Amino acid sequence: MKNALTLKPGAMTLTELRAVWTAAGPLSLAAEAYPVIEASAAAVRAIVAKGDAAYGINTGFGLLAKTRIPDDKLEQLQRNLILSHSVGTGELLSDAVCRLILLMKIGSLARGYSGVRPLIIDTLIALYNAGIMPAIPAKGSVGASGDLAPLSHMTLAMLGVGDVRVHGEIMPAADALKAANIAPVVLAAKEGLALINGTQVSTALALHGLFMAERLLEAGMVSGALSLDAAKGSDSPFDARVHEVRGQPGQIAAASIYRQLVSNSAIRASHLVGDERVQDPYCLRCQPQVMGACWDIIGNAARTLLIEANAVTDNPLLFKDGELSVVVSGGNFHAEPVAFAADTLALAIAEIGAIAERRIALLIDATLSGLPPFLVRDPGVNSGFMIAHVTAAALASENKSLAHPGSVDSIPTSANQEDHVSMATYAARRLDDMAHNTAVIIGIELLAAAQGIDFHRPLKTSPHLEHVHAQLRQKVPFFDADRFFAPDIEAAKGMVMRGELSASCKSLFTPLHP
Repeated sequence: MKNALTLKPGAMTLTELRAVWTAAGPLSLAAEAYPVIEASAAAVRAIVAKGDAAYGINTGFGLLAKTRIPDDKLEQLQRNLILSHSVGTGELLSDAVCRLILLMKIGSLARGYSGVRPLIIDTLIALYNAGIMPAIPAKGSVGASGDLAPLSHMTLAMLGVGDVRVHGEIMPAADALKAANIAPVVLAAKEGLALINGTQVSTALALHGLFMAERLLEAGMVSGALSLDAAKGSDSPFDARVHEVRGQPGQIAAASIYRQLVSNSAIRASHLVGDERVQDPYCLRCQPQVMGACWDIIGNAARTLLIEANAVTDNPLLFKDGELSVVVSGGNFHAEPVAFAADTLALAIAEIGAIAERRIALLIDATLSGLPPFLVRDPGVNSGFMIAHVTAAALASENKSLAHPGSVDSIPTSANQEDHVSMATYAARRLDDMAHNTAVIIGIELLAAAQGIDFHRPLKTSPHLEHVHAQLRQKVPFFDADRFFAPDIEAAKGMVMRGELSASCKSLFTPLHP
């Protein structure tokens, strides 16, 4: 079945995560996971029956951990936990992010260390398969003690409380569950805490940022190569020998891609002899160094986030000690690895946009590019790309502020019990704004570079870049005189966000996608 996924707890791949981010498909859990889940749930029941105090099972939470809860109030304890912790605010998380949250929460609980019944996991799977996305406000988590508030909003949907989104329509959760023939759950001991403790929201937001960063890197390399030809730049700086002696793997890979992108360009051939320029500006010449470094840190973030996507991050956890099950309190809910990964992704996204903005500035400057001022005929009467560059500059500058690391911040919560937090949820959430900013910058560069290529006609650029140029011209015509420009920019941005720029040369970027 198309896009069907059988989840194997602890063994999800980035390819599977990307597929879930891109589109919904039927989800099932590997059959071998169920005995492990049931054994963990049975261990919780045994602890309750024995009567010993165990944090999160029959006690209060946080500083209330010393408060013993009577057995007849354990279900109420779990429900109250969800209701009291559902305090999020802001815009709702997208369906793509919600699918990742549900997938990772299912995978984490199904590893059998959290003490939840199979019913809980099956209900999450049923929500996913019915397209019932919990209405999760984006703000309200500090990325430690788990993403408590957003995951509480996720759990509300299982209880039939609050709202959900189905095919883009907001409706009461109770109505959506009834229509899908899903029974609301009554949480047993430990289950509410297991559901809301964890890093799944910050990790889903960071994965969203990662997958967009991958597209931006590809698009920025394609638009940068097109700008190189538009400015009649040299491909000599892409010589493999230059990069091999430095040894940085991303740089070596990026240089190889640039060589292939510009290979067999008639524009390049036209100025191999007699060109008085000795060296190009850094925004053209140092593309492998900058984009290669971005490639490397995007790859590092991907490795961290894949580990986290498969991780068990709630608290406390249940382990087997011989024939006995023991409850161990720890701090896997602290999302510092996610915060660091998100912060490095922010650096990459900002730099991809920053160097693209510099190439736009070069192309509109006739003294540097050799092209008509502001890339338009009859400049003066026409302003051409003058203010489109201002937009790019504004967004590049905004990204500089947004790139400030979230992980260096912390604020104590829960009466100083939770006294150091990661801020991973914010660190990851801001990647979406940054990615959209950078996509606009690259879109403007694409328009500017294509304009430059058109001024070199009848000479052609490389086969790869001619295809990209043709794709763009199907959506946006040559800028022959001033016109309403914003729709052109949005069309080009859309190509970037959808990954269309590298579609004709996808094989070049295969190493980027482990």
